[in-house]
Amino acid sequence: MLYVCERCKDAGYYVLDVPVTHPEFGKLKLCDCRDSEHMRRAAEERRRLSNLGAFADKTFETFDTSIPGVQDAYHEALTYAGHLSGWLVLFGSCGSGKTHLAAAIANRALERNVQVIFAVVPDLLDHLRSTFGPSSDVAYDERFETVREVPLLILDDLGTENTTPWAREKLYQLINHRYNYRLPTIVTLNRKLEAIDERIVSRMSDKSLHNGIATLTAGDYRQREMHLRNGKRKRRTS
Repeated sequence: MLYVCERCKDAGYYVLDVPVTHPEFGKLKLCDCRDSEHMRRAAEERRRLSNLGAFADKTFETFDTSIPGVQDAYHEALTYAGHLSGWLVLFGSCGSGKTHLAAAIANRALERNVQVIFAVVPDLLDHLRSTFGPSSDVAYDERFETVREVPLLILDDLGTENTTPWAREKLYQLINHRYNYRLPTIVTLNRKLEAIDERIVSRMSDKSLHNGIATLTAGDYRQREMHLRNGKRKRRTS
């Protein structure tokens, strides 16, 4: 019979061939093949929980730094990805590339086996609301605690959420917790700080957490990126 792993005969464990008097006699040992399989499954679970499915291709390597107005923010994001500490605030208009940079940091973190949650703020609030329903598979407290404590949290499009009192309070509770415990957090926004809850602004403005707000001024980044992809497809098919 053929086995993928000859050492453990695909059982995942093996016993050392040692004398009865040896202290390791009869003890099960975890096989390297099982350990690597466990690591693979853990990596898959981290990616599933990250909510990065649609952004798996948003990396530093695929970010177009030739577009004017993105270089400073790109280097800020790249530096942040190297240490994953404190906060990073990315500001820019729709399509400026800030979400790409935030996702690039998240993908780099996953490569380092760091759990991350990438949450579009309006979607996150909708999801939290849904956990109050009787048919929800996850309790509100459990989901909220997961988001509050995740090693790296990315809040994309802060300020575009429905500003109900409930939404404002939940966002403040979330951001205030991560601020108090100095948990690594990335925020992207396309609205001026004056339009956001001043309690949240005070947390994001604390210079002890970051070196300032990284601004992207390339309003056409997303459109140009799409044109580049289309151009590559045309060259491949011509």
